[in-house]
Amino acid sequence: MLDEVERWMSRRSWSVADRPLSRTMAAKRSARVSVVLPALNEEATVGAIVAEIRGELMERVPLVDELVVIDSGSTDRTAEVAAAAGARVVHRDAVLPRIPAVPGKGEVLWRSLMVTSGDIVCFVDADLEEFSADFVSGIVGPLLTDPEVSLVKAMYDRPLAGTPGQGGRVTELVARPLLNLHWPLLAGFVQPLGGEYAARRSLLERLPFPVGYGVELGLLVDALHTVGLDGLAQVDVGRRIHRHQDGQALGRMAAAIYRTAQLRLKPGHLVRPALTQFERGADGFVPRTHPVDTEERPPMREIREYAARHAA
Repeated sequence: MLDEVERWMSRRSWSVADRPLSRTMAAKRSARVSVVLPALNEEATVGAIVAEIRGELMERVPLVDELVVIDSGSTDRTAEVAAAAGARVVHRDAVLPRIPAVPGKGEVLWRSLMVTSGDIVCFVDADLEEFSADFVSGIVGPLLTDPEVSLVKAMYDRPLAGTPGQGGRVTELVARPLLNLHWPLLAGFVQPLGGEYAARRSLLERLPFPVGYGVELGLLVDALHTVGLDGLAQVDVGRRIHRHQDGQALGRMAAAIYRTAQLRLKPGHLVRPALTQFERGADGFVPRTHPVDTEERPPMREIREYAARHAA
């Protein structure tokens, strides 16, 4: 690891216990904090997450000013459960209808900037179990107490089937090698692909958003180039329990992440932006080909509706 990264870790890696909530609240002043949960068929978990954030960080302590669930086309009761727990629910397709929506997590995060107002925007995945409000307060805290910090990632243990440290397979097999080889300044991030992170709106609105699974890597790399390593930080919030995907879904995720990295290494088009995987059928292995996300949304400040809203 580079000496610069070791120094960064010593001054920009914290535990949630390092910054008591009372200190964070004292630094909040007039800053507004928005929490966004992108959700697709998460009725089993979204309600508990919303209730925890509302109860602990809006009612008991007024850290969070806005709690929004962006539903990206759920076919279950995600929207109803989230609303009943106290979130404002917005359907992805209702945001910027002039621009047809495409499937993908990054698409939802990008559109969330249009329907939130916080100076700080905190993203939280909607499939988390055993959720703690520390996931939010821990990563929002540095942004409120340190004006030099622009983006904060959560770090945590990720058990797999009860075994500590075995989660995050795409991180270990794809993202971490890519970052270490091509962006070694980011080698100190424990969970570079983690879905829990907070950033200043003034940064997010300047960055392009990959529409799919590459969004976390893309935002991290672009934030490094925009605000420098010292503008980035990470906070240990404990343990993250969530639903794990199967190997083929992880393959599609890995392809999207690789594509996102490729665009930032050398602009150009893939000869074939698709990933073929195999499933065993009655007569042997059957190929299944999936498109790889290649589209990115431009910085939100370039969208005329967003510019008009913030000029008003």
